Amino acid sequence: MAGKKSARTESRRELLHQMLRIRRFEERCVELYSGEKIRGFMHLYIGEEAVAVGVCHALAADDVVVSTYREHGHALIRGVPATTIMAEMYGKATGSSRGRGGSMHIFDAAHRFYGGNAIVGGGLPLAVGLALADRLRGRRRVTVCFFGDGAVAEGEFHECLNLAALWRLPVLFACENNLYAMGTALAKSHAQTDLALRAAAYGVAAWPVDGMNVLEVTDAATRAAEAIRAGAGPHFVELRTYRFRAHSMYDPDRYRSKAEIEEWKKRDPIDALVAVMKEDREITDGDLTVLEKEIAAEIEQAVDFAEQSPLEPVADLTRFVYSERPAASGGANAASSEAAS
Repeated sequence: MAGKKSARTESRRELLHQMLRIRRFEERCVELYSGEKIRGFMHLYIGEEAVAVGVCHALAADDVVVSTYREHGHALIRGVPATTIMAEMYGKATGSSRGRGGSMHIFDAAHRFYGGNAIVGGGLPLAVGLALADRLRGRRRVTVCFFGDGAVAEGEFHECLNLAALWRLPVLFACENNLYAMGTALAKSHAQTDLALRAAAYGVAAWPVDGMNVLEVTDAATRAAEAIRAGAGPHFVELRTYRFRAHSMYDPDRYRSKAEIEEWKKRDPIDALVAVMKEDREITDGDLTVLEKEIAAEIEQAVDFAEQSPLEPVADLTRFVYSERPAASGGANAASSEAAS
């Protein structure tokens, strides 16, 4: 019994650690954005941390994650170093995309993290393609595709659900339903607001989950991942969550009331897990202080790394944009002469 409790405690500590890392990382990004260190668009995940942490906790290192433009948390939990992510936010050459993508285009193939995609629903066909490749090669991997409730209104959502079900692809569709997409209430854009029910119409195993409870998310994602790995085909989890911040740093957030936001904050996933752990005597205030200091040190190291990193040289502006075909053995003039003859 003691061994089981210890394993449970360690698992919960890891979940808490990762949620706090995401929250504190993004809070620091807000400060840096206000100081014009980070520019361009930036979409925060604050309030939704239980989704990324719970789902990714159920994955193996070789599984694949495809994300959205609200992806800092997904990248962190998948093991992309905070230094690399912060450098990308700064637009520095040491970033995950050499500073060319910024906040919305974090990418790290070594950590099986395939974006960061700015197009709403744009990750869905990528996930289906990756899963199809795994199936054709007989690899027992799971591809997780994160997307928001707004993507359910896109054509590729229906195309991808249909193909995944038809070909029984190993995809876990993780719908982060935060109720407002970019800024329109779900009930004002969807005739059927039960998104899990819409996925089930394609023959996909689907169910809703309390996305503010990291323990429930972890259980649901583990159940889905195990079934997918066993050959049960695609699964869909509707993670009912809420973002505490506006859609983006440019969003005035006038489409919902402050009272509603404050009501949702009472269900903060970090506070909820801390309360459970304290009740079960698995963590103390002293433990939390140590954890916060550890995370703060990691984030400041990431900021220092980004500050000291170089910008990409102007001479490299066209690198990775145009392909370079080697000249023929006879040279460009010889090739032109052959074409003329």
